[in-house]
Amino acid sequence: MKLIIVESPTKAKTISKFLSKDYQVESSFGHVRDLPAKEMGIDIEHNFEPKYVTPTKAKKTVSTLKAAAKKATEVILASDEDREGEAIAWHLAQVLKLEPEKTQRIVFHEITKPAIMEALEHPRFINQSLVDAQQARRILDRLVGYELSPFLWKKVAKGLSAGRVQSVAIRLIVERERAILAFDAKEYWTVGIKLNSARTKTDFQADLFRLNGKTFDKLDISAEKAKELKEELKGANCTIVKIEQKNISKNPSSPFTTSTLQQTANRLLGFSAKQTMTLAQKLYEQGFITYMRTDSLNLSPQFLNETKAYLQSTLGANYTLPEARLFKTKGKNAQEAHEAVRPTSATTTPEDIKEKVDKSTFRLYQLIWQRSLATQMPAAKFSASAINTEAVCLNKNKHIFRTSGQVLLFDGYLKIYPEKTSEQQLPQLQDQEKVDLLDIKTEQHSTKPPARYSDAGLVKELEKYGIGRPSTYAPTINTILTRNYVERGDDKRLKPTDIALVVNDLLVKHFNKIVDYNFTAGMENDLDAVANDEKEWQPVIANFYHEFHDNLEKKYENIKKSDIMPEEKSNEICDKCKSAMIIKTGRYGKFLACSGYPDCRNIKKLNGEATIKKDDPAVNALQEKYKGTVCDKCGAEMIVRSGKYGPFLACSAYPKCKNIKNINEDGGKEITCPACKTGKIVKKFSKRGAFYACDNYPDCKNAYWGKPTGDKCPDCESLLVQDKEGQTVCSDKGCGYKK
Repeated sequence: MKLIIVESPTKAKTISKFLSKDYQVESSFGHVRDLPAKEMGIDIEHNFEPKYVTPTKAKKTVSTLKAAAKKATEVILASDEDREGEAIAWHLAQVLKLEPEKTQRIVFHEITKPAIMEALEHPRFINQSLVDAQQARRILDRLVGYELSPFLWKKVAKGLSAGRVQSVAIRLIVERERAILAFDAKEYWTVGIKLNSARTKTDFQADLFRLNGKTFDKLDISAEKAKELKEELKGANCTIVKIEQKNISKNPSSPFTTSTLQQTANRLLGFSAKQTMTLAQKLYEQGFITYMRTDSLNLSPQFLNETKAYLQSTLGANYTLPEARLFKTKGKNAQEAHEAVRPTSATTTPEDIKEKVDKSTFRLYQLIWQRSLATQMPAAKFSASAINTEAVCLNKNKHIFRTSGQVLLFDGYLKIYPEKTSEQQLPQLQDQEKVDLLDIKTEQHSTKPPARYSDAGLVKELEKYGIGRPSTYAPTINTILTRNYVERGDDKRLKPTDIALVVNDLLVKHFNKIVDYNFTAGMENDLDAVANDEKEWQPVIANFYHEFHDNLEKKYENIKKSDIMPEEKSNEICDKCKSAMIIKTGRYGKFLACSGYPDCRNIKKLNGEATIKKDDPAVNALQEKYKGTVCDKCGAEMIVRSGKYGPFLACSAYPKCKNIKNINEDGGKEITCPACKTGKIVKKFSKRGAFYACDNYPDCKNAYWGKPTGDKCPDCESLLVQDKEGQTVCSDKGCGYKK
């Protein structure tokens, strides 16, 4: 009996289906050894030698594997083909006392019978260079975390952590937030005209393209200039002066890598990076897709041939290519896997697996299948048109207005991989044709600040700087979320917490290399060099560690906590000792603490007067509006407070009465609940984000995930709400009305 060991029970189950009874397939359930949890586990004095232990949760698995290995005639290690998988195989060899130079190691890019049989026919030995690269990363992260985290506990707040890649990700998010806060919005105006062709009896719109014959910046059109142009254009003679028409092609995007899969699933499906990788892991282990941690754009000749045959038989020859379209990987270190993320078979359609997986997994597979097949389909072809209209004003000024449109001529790859395309059929106008000016429209706009990072945006930025590798993106984002450095807003975008701002500023000022983009990317290149057997791992660690450690020792002496965590005054008085309360920042944000510490250790949530500016007109307006509102639990007056999610009503008898109520953010505009007819619709928050519900809950459980507009649907009279795209739709999904 031959024993094959993989790292996942699902993977073991799938592989067992392809093999005869001569094989026994077992799972290691991931790593069977790791650095100890309660000590550093690295002998710095002896060339950074790691101390590995078997975690308690893995001891039963190790015993089972040892027993199976003793009975086996041969042990074959079949963990994933990346560095992490190579390290798992090496640790298994150590624990089971197998000789690495003799132990068979097989790798495969997909869990299909041909791939497994091919791997068994061509085993190799454990690649020690890949193991060393994984060890180096693990040791580096342990050194940074184990030495820098206690420093943060002492100088900032208990329970904080620091990491080599996570700290850089936090810096990106913090810098984006500060760019948003510092953004100075600029007002600008657009000018458009409505025209009519008497010959074709059609109306069309055109936008200002050239100002008196010259190009212009959008910020050049101020309110005053827009008003001036509107007056100037009255009575203008309009003539078609140029008609451009050309055919354009749009090629499909490349097949998915780990990074682009995470970005696209986030953008189109709303999945977080972690959710995408969890679902992709399921699909891989069930044999539906190839290995999902990759930065390669290669597609196997077998898949390319299979795809062409499938497209020809289902869609016809028009939807195939004479020769396969190949993609070149841009990253110089794209080497951890041999193929892009694709279905194991082009003929396994999403409908074929729909009953075998849950809805989210199905949607991800559908995305991967569509994208992969689309890469081997012809480009989509459009007819693009542009019409220039010259408006000659009474004062002889001449302005050009442009109308653009495009029409789909051939859908090509869009047949399988739908993308948003805007089609606009323009009227059949003629050069030098006179057209009538029907209306002049000016519209105000303002420049927008950069948006907060989504999961997709952050992954793209990390990849741009060369920070991390395919396997690290999702865990990094998950780490900074779970450790309260970052939180998701209503729009699921990443916002830094108060403590993230403090820690980031500390690291940037005193430990710049830890959060330096180029240094972190350079470290990744060094790890790649170790994996390629171009460098030894110990010097890579030593070059970083000694400088880092010496600097840390100095900072313990030179930095005072009061310099990092300045205290703020508040208007609150301690209800235990009557001393003044001060505002401090802890791991979970700002809070109120008694200034009499350590004699008085009273602390409170920051939800009182200290968060409200007395001269804030918006707060004063709300305070005035809700003046006289009585607590429905104790009869005391309700007052306006401000918290994490904005203003709310709180009982003035706090802490004896902790009753609170949400209030509307929109200047007091009220919408009566259509279900109970007495309550008001207010904004609330849950783990899934913001929603709108009746304030008579739990007596009335009426709720909406979109923001109600206050208007009723003309078809069914349900409330109209704004969906995620800002479109006004009926709250009754069965109605289908869209405005």
